Amino acid sequence: MLITLQSFTQPMDIETGLVVFQDRAIRRTWHEDEWWFVIEDIIAVLTDSKDPKSYLKDMRRRDAILAEGWGQIATPLAIATAGGLQRMNCASTKAVFRLIQSIPSKKAEPFKLWLAQVGYERVQEIEDPELAQKRMRELYKAKGYSEPWIEKRVRGIAIRDELTDEWKKRDVKTKKEYSILTAEISKATFEKTPSEYKRFKGLQRENLRDHMDDLELIFTMLGEASTTRIAKNKDAQGFNENEDAAQKGGKVAGIARTELEKQSGEAVVKPDNYLETTEKKKRIEKR
Repeated sequence: MLITLQSFTQPMDIETGLVVFQDRAIRRTWHEDEWWFVIEDIIAVLTDSKDPKSYLKDMRRRDAILAEGWGQIATPLAIATAGGLQRMNCASTKAVFRLIQSIPSKKAEPFKLWLAQVGYERVQEIEDPELAQKRMRELYKAKGYSEPWIEKRVRGIAIRDELTDEWKKRDVKTKKEYSILTAEISKATFEKTPSEYKRFKGLQRENLRDHMDDLELIFTMLGEASTTRIAKNKDAQGFNENEDAAQKGGKVAGIARTELEKQSGEAVVKPDNYLETTEKKKRIEKR
């Protein structure tokens, strides 16, 4: 059988950078104009080791050349985890290829092809941003999401991007500050921070917004769009002023949510896992 790069194209989580190789998740982050991958995740995928940290230590002990050049392979970077941002050893695409040479695995060659495809797709998306949206829509459709839900999810990403771009202009500097501001909006909108919301829905590493229903997405968008508008109109500068804008923007969405719940007699914030409940029901009803 002819093996092509396209054979290894796998879905990715647009916001977190999470990608999948043969049904195994690999975390990554955008750094120095390219993707950097969590080394532990690569070890786990290629070796099926239940303890990739120990496997990596043994590997470095056995391979003197790898151990000597470890500083050129691994770079600690902030990675989103269930417990928040944590610094984890990551490697660039070039460094990953070097790492693979030290791993005896039948998956090595397929993984190399997959890695090349991931990088190639990113180059394409930089040249034509519409490709990223197209791939994202195809991914959600393949997972079973409805077209109306996908439209809201895509629109929500655009609104989120507009907000983060505004924060950059207004001297919000670190990922930690972004996380705090996002939590302020969420808390004012839903009375829950993102981490509290994920626990409420029984999620761990999954993307929270991928498990929201239509109304949850709508109020998320309202909170973030309101924050952007307030920050612009008040010319918020620095973290403190933008924190105030985030609280006020979230409050706008929170008041709207509370009023809807009052008039409809039904809570907006639900513990349901949207993909596994609502969408499954919709697919059954269409049969």
